[in-house]
Amino acid sequence: MEFTESYKQTGPCCFSPNARFIAVAVDYRLVIRDTLSFKVVQLFSCLDKISYIEWALDSEYILCGLYKRPMIQAWSLTQPEWTCKIDEGPAGIAYARWSPDSRHILTTSDFQLRLTVWSLLNTACVHVQWPKHASKGVSFTQDGKFAAICTRRDCKDSINLLSCQTWEIMGNFSVDTLDLADIEWSPDDSAIVIWDSPLEYKVIIYSPDGRCLFKYQAYESGLGVKSVSWSPCGQFLAVGSYDQMLRVLNHLTWKTFAEFMHLSSVRAPCYAAVFKEVEEQLELDMSELCLNDDFNQGNDADAVEGPFRVRYEVMEVPFSLPFQKPPADKPNPKQGIGLMSWSHDSQFICTRNDSMPTTLWIWDVRHLELAAILVQKDPIKAAAWDPTCTRLVLCTGSSHLYMWTPSGAYCVYIPLPQVTITDLKWNSNGSCLLLKDKEAFCCAAMPVLPDSSEYSSDD
Repeated sequence: MEFTESYKQTGPCCFSPNARFIAVAVDYRLVIRDTLSFKVVQLFSCLDKISYIEWALDSEYILCGLYKRPMIQAWSLTQPEWTCKIDEGPAGIAYARWSPDSRHILTTSDFQLRLTVWSLLNTACVHVQWPKHASKGVSFTQDGKFAAICTRRDCKDSINLLSCQTWEIMGNFSVDTLDLADIEWSPDDSAIVIWDSPLEYKVIIYSPDGRCLFKYQAYESGLGVKSVSWSPCGQFLAVGSYDQMLRVLNHLTWKTFAEFMHLSSVRAPCYAAVFKEVEEQLELDMSELCLNDDFNQGNDADAVEGPFRVRYEVMEVPFSLPFQKPPADKPNPKQGIGLMSWSHDSQFICTRNDSMPTTLWIWDVRHLELAAILVQKDPIKAAAWDPTCTRLVLCTGSSHLYMWTPSGAYCVYIPLPQVTITDLKWNSNGSCLLLKDKEAFCCAAMPVLPDSSEYSSDD
């Protein structure tokens, strides 16, 4: 694995969808770098500090959210002289996103008064009244033909279906929720899943014409759904709950076919490997050190401890996992499945129970069993699957990366001074990994791994 040098950033950073460029916010400037040479290919000056960046799907346009002003600016990589500025005036702008055709921008005003569709082709714009959320509540079909937008009026939730060609409302139907949390189209565009706020456990599957296909409720009288995610193949729907369980529904009957519990202790029989991060000090042979004047002057109390290395140690069961009981008298308890992500082939799903923030669980959905547990020293900040093979990378705010594949787990030291990774993102072809620090970022060129189709539980 090869690392680039670190570069300054003061906000969001993201790869272009075609994996050729990386956009970086540096105060008022938008810096576009080439992902091979990391040379600056474009530099745009915005009117205020950049709060948000999003590429259009064709990688030609990019928008910047200047939410403090509030304003949206868009730029073109192929036509640097072209620019677009969107200002809603007193209504403000709380969030912005691209449409799938890369030629329209959707903005949500402050207080969710309206959602506006702005065309880059002409001066036309379309308004949708009373959107439910600013950054959530909008989902596009995979083919980019339709958009589902959550709205709320007179204390009732409903879904508007819009054509992404004419932006006309093609249909509207009410949904059976108390306080709709979010919405997502299935990968095959055949169904829409919505879920209620944590106060009401309710997951509902609708057809595009508004028919209720299935209503799921795992339990009553408790905090409910915390995270929902379709598998890339569209055959599974994962539901993470506040009761510290992951439930997986199938797309044929919408019944639960798997329930995975996140217990605070691992006991036999357990065929999954438990990897624990350990830090060990290396023993130095003092006879090999050259004790010259420079060495003596450069030493201090910290250097006496000597260098150390970080590695994974495979633990034997039974094994107790670090657990934090959330206080009962505070809102938004840190418990339940707060992080959940599918592998590209839908075979594995990783989860983090927020009451065990240093532990990552990896489940094998194909064999309905636990594949591995990674126990870190520090809370897990982010985890992301390679988009091309079964490789999981996570970070904990340290100077190391942690990786898991079906063949094992390992730690990688980042040889950059004072760099601690708090977030990470893959590019679309899995060749490069973006690593973010608080005020800097770097990239890592990733070696090619075989696809997960070679993996078998009998190996």
